[in-house]
Amino acid sequence: MLITSAEFVTSAARLGQCPPPELPEFAFAGRSNVGKSSLLNTLMNRRRLALTSATPGKTRLINFFRINRRYLLVDLPGYGYARVAESERRSWRPMVESYLAGRQTLRAVALLVDIRRTPGPEEELLLHWLDRRSIPAVVVATKTDKISRRAQETRRALIADGLALSPEEVILFSAKTRQGRQELWQALTGYAAPEDERA
Repeated sequence: MLITSAEFVTSAARLGQCPPPELPEFAFAGRSNVGKSSLLNTLMNRRRLALTSATPGKTRLINFFRINRRYLLVDLPGYGYARVAESERRSWRPMVESYLAGRQTLRAVALLVDIRRTPGPEEELLLHWLDRRSIPAVVVATKTDKISRRAQETRRALIADGLALSPEEVILFSAKTRQGRQELWQALTGYAAPEDERA
């Protein structure tokens, strides 16, 4: 996708603080160290629009970015290894679930998994939770530049098997090489409704 404009819109701690539900939205979820901010910057063709950090867990609110005045990308707080208080991590779950369940303009959720690790209960539960609510999910294996091309296919098959998917349903992505950028954009925008595209 050709990016003509990309801008930060707002951060929200609850559903009522989200922007008006006018544009189709694609949300991004994953463990705190999965490279979510780097992926978003690559999708938006910007270096630092979504803040990255060596310390996992910096995204503590729901952050919205407007792309081409046509879509919103939504950065959800990471789960897992975030170095924050347990009480704060517990507060993220109702915040994220209320957004996912109540946001009428949400079209799909990208679930990010580090290609070097096997999906755990968190990823499985989130996929089941989304499926029960008929929210489309796109699984993305990140940090593919960390391993060889041959190993990528092996790891993709293992990730797919762990999530009861076919390997073709797992997108290989690298923020460093930009591998998978166009494929991910196509997968996400494919869930935009015809009326969204006319907006």
